[in-house]
Parts: sequence; C-alpha cells; structure tokens
Amino acid sequence: MNAPTTDQLPVVVIGAGPVGLAAAAHLVERGLDPLVLEAGPSAGTAVRDWAHVRLFSPWAEVTSPAAEKLLAPTGWVRPDGAAYPTGGDWAEQYLQPLADVLGDKVRYGATVTGVARAGRDRIVDADRDEQPFAVHLELADGREERISARAVIDASGTWSIPSPLGADGLPALGEKAAADRVSYRVPDLRDPAVRARYAGKRTAVVGSGASAFTALAYLADLAEEEAGTHAAWVLRRGIGANTYGGGEADQLPARGALGLAAKAAVENGHASAVTGFRTRAVERDGDRLILVAEDGHRIDPVDEVIVLTGSRPDLSFLSEVRLGLDERLQAPTVLAPLIDPNIHSCGTVYPHGATELSHPEQDVYLVGMKSYGRAPTFLALTGYEQVRSIAAAIAGDREAAERVELTLPETGVCSGGGLLEEPDAAQNAEGGGCCAAPAALQIGIGAPAATTGGC
Repeated sequence: MNAPTTDQLPVVVIGAGPVGLAAAAHLVERGLDPLVLEAGPSAGTAVRDWAHVRLFSPWAEVTSPAAEKLLAPTGWVRPDGAAYPTGGDWAEQYLQPLADVLGDKVRYGATVTGVARAGRDRIVDADRDEQPFAVHLELADGREERISARAVIDASGTWSIPSPLGADGLPALGEKAAADRVSYRVPDLRDPAVRARYAGKRTAVVGSGASAFTALAYLADLAEEEAGTHAAWVLRRGIGANTYGGGEADQLPARGALGLAAKAAVENGHASAVTGFRTRAVERDGDRLILVAEDGHRIDPVDEVIVLTGSRPDLSFLSEVRLGLDERLQAPTVLAPLIDPNIHSCGTVYPHGATELSHPEQDVYLVGMKSYGRAPTFLALTGYEQVRSIAAAIAGDREAAERVELTLPETGVCSGGGLLEEPDAAQNAEGGGCCAAPAALQIGIGAPAATTGGC
C-alpha cells in the first residue's frame, strides 16, 4: 500500500487553547485536516488554571469568527458580546464546545516531546523540505507515539513556564528552597485552603502588570475581612504616571478599572509599594521569608511570596527544527520589532500573519502567546488573525495569507512601565499576554495574565 503524500497528512496543532482551536477551525474551513494535540485532559487546560480570573476583554473580542461558524450548526450562541467572561466561562462556554465539535481531531493527554523532519536532524540539508514532520508524543499512560504531519502550528503558549523571582531572569538564590511559600499564579481566594494561606498574613507581590494588579486587588478585598492581611508590592522600577495603567482613559475599561483597584489597595493601606527593588535572594527567617535586593536592601519578613513577573516559551521540544528567533524576545525575527513592548502597546501592534511568523524551517509556525516570546502585549484577536493567515498559506492561498482582515482597537496604555514584567496570557491554554489575558494574568485579551492570553 502506498504511503500518503505529504499533502495528505494532517496539520498538527499543538495546544487546545483559544488560538490552537481557532487554527483548527480555519484549517477545517480550508478543507485541510487538523490534529490538535493537547497535553491536558480537556480543552483550555491552561485557561482553567485561572478559571477564577475575569478577562478584561468582552466576549465579542475573545471568540474566533471561524470557530463561531463551526459551532453555529450545533445551536451554540455566543454569550452577550459586552459581558466579560472568567477563564472558567471561556473554557466551558466556548473552548470545550468548540473542541467537542472538532471531535476526534482533538486528542487529549498527548504531550509533544519533539518535532523534527522525518529522518533529518537540524544539521541535514538534503531533501529537507520534502520530508514530512515527525511529531513525537508521550501519552497519558506513558506510551510513546510518532505522528507524521505536513505542517506544525505550535499554539502551546507560555503558561507552563512562569518567569522566576530573580531580577536577572534566573531563580533568586534560595527561591527553589522556599518553594513551599512561593506561588507564580494569582490566588483563588474562593478556595478555603488558599484563602487560609493568605488571610491575616503579609504577602510580597512581585510584578507590575495586570496579574500583579489582580493579586493586589484580591488581597485588598481579603484585608477588609481578615485583620492583619497586607501586601508588600515589590516593583523593579519606581512609581510613575503609567504604573497603574490608563485608569479611566484606558480603552479597555475593565483593565483600567483593575489598575485603579491596585492603586486603591495602596492608598487605603492594604498594600505598601517597595520600589526599585530587584530581587537577588530569598532568605529564611524562621517561618517567614526575607527578599534581598541586588543592592543589599531587604524588605521586612513576609509569610508568602506571589511572583507575577511574566512567562516564557518552552522551546525544548523544537530543538531539531530550524527556528529564526529574536535574541531578546524569543519571538520570530521579523515579528519581534513589531511587538517590542518598549515601543508597542497591544493596540499598536500591526496585524500580522504567515509572512511575519515564518521560520527558516518551512511550514513550522509559532502562534498565539508563544509567538510573542517574552513580550506581554498579545491580544487574542491578534492570534485569531495569525492562524487565519497561516491556514491560508498552508492551503496555498498566498493572496489570502497576505491580506489583513483585522483592525485592532487602540488599547492605549499597554506599553511602558511594568508590562515587561507582566506574566502570561490567558491563552496559554496554549498558554498567556497583555491584551488577551485575564483580568489578572496578562492574557492580553483582557485576561489575567493568563496563559493563553493577551492584553
């Protein structure tokens, strides 16, 4: 029996989060065969990690048009476009129904451990582009498998690798030893066990993005009910005009309100700002922790530390394909200058697609939050446009691939200040950014800095 040609093979999509599932929807629309590989047990596994956090983008901005077309025959109706979903809402009311429609095109419990050209490591040039991709998996039961693919779209996000406490990008001395008192997520204070961890305690919140704002707001609410609850807000910079975001001038109102809530936490005495503090070490003081700065400054002992300093992409399983990545942002080299958070906000990033996301290795694409590397200015809408263009490119429709079909709203105040430290995006489901993220995590889409998210 003849082996299938490369064009007859599926397009492997890594990650069943918002952008990964949107990619699958666009591929189906193009008559192509997607295979979505999700490490978790359900759609939007990473998004479910911040199910308690509300996005700061409304429903109208966090669903893909191609996905809605696929869902329509089932009777699915998008929730009120002006309402703001939580991560849990997003996963249950949109991502899981979409994955269910895709059926056996989505596989759960399938962790991608490697991607390569069949029979070619990254060194070999001969006939390289003519070979299918070999995608190596580890299944939930421990078995290994290898799948052949015509193209690979990596929408695995950045949620799985939160940035460490150390200001140099490495774990602070003593950070690992203090792991029992250090968290890298916005706490769900609805959980009695989590609430007990922070109630009546002094907590250091490290970071200056939407996730940090969310944590400060949550702890301030807890302080109103539990005496002794206080946050030490640790910032690597000083407090300036943009520290709390755009406030009432922010064109993402929910995000502006989040910054104002963090400001109120400080003004009402529930949080105290520690500025210009770049952490070098964590020391034990009995049952408490002391953070030590690069300049030797020390903060008063705390009971807990919440580190919300961004996230970064896992590139380990892509080591045998040829990627062209910017040395600073770890984003595709053509895309990097367009998303540099020192210059751009979520709304000033020009919509982009297959051309900007291409690599030396043909038909490999990093999309969604992962395409932004360490930049936090990602919007879910941007990710949906990315995969529309890429699906067109894989189908051979270059005109559609190069056409821009998205106009982004100007979100105003994403750049500057602390967004460089912002953690993920909601999308990590695939993974997280500044504009599609949860109201707390990043997720740029308006979500918290979530994993698969954005601004």
